[in-house]
Amino acid sequence: MKRFVIGIFVSLFTLFTLSGCNTMEGFGKDVEKVGSEIEEKADR
Repeated sequence: MKRFVIGIFVSLFTLFTLSGCNTMEGFGKDVEKVGSEIEEKADR
């Protein structure tokens, strides 16, 4: 299960990074969103 969550995190992180966050603020928001999604998946 841990490996699955880590895989999701890496995939989403890569997706958001490549989707073009142009500022550090935008990058922070993307990382926060990914973290929230991982927490939701982990709670299931």
